Amino acid sequence: MRGFQRTSVLVLALAFLAAVGSAWAADTDRQTAQAALDQFHTALNILFTGDAVPMKAIWSHADDATYMGPAGGLQVGWSQIEPYWDKQAGRKLGGKVVAEGVHLVNSGDLAVARYYEKGENVIDGKPQPVSIRSSTVFRRENGQWKVIHHQTDALAYLQK
Repeated sequence: MRGFQRTSVLVLALAFLAAVGSAWAADTDRQTAQAALDQFHTALNILFTGDAVPMKAIWSHADDATYMGPAGGLQVGWSQIEPYWDKQAGRKLGGKVVAEGVHLVNSGDLAVARYYEKGENVIDGKPQPVSIRSSTVFRRENGQWKVIHHQTDALAYLQK
């Protein structure tokens, strides 16, 4: 009976450690996905100054990436998305936006963030409010979270 009890205790201990390890891994994944969302918004605010390099770094360069931003349209694949970021950087919109009310879920190699982008851009020296719904989807590629989809509400002042 003692051998059985020791085996039972060992099995329970291993099950507990596995559960703790899974919870720790899930928490770490969530933290790294949140960090990627933060990097996306840092890159977006840098883009408003005219520099597209950080934005290009956070994106997946895969053919299945998609972008549906506040200027309208749909870009499919990195070959369409990359020149779009160059064009947007060239507008030098100024201002700053932040993610508010973030709801982030992740499972395995995918993470989805739903939130509001709030702040302002500056068009012809005049502040333009930004308050739009946004969704960003990340995929883990080579150990890093990369954006594979971003979609927002439209902003009329960008649809020109």
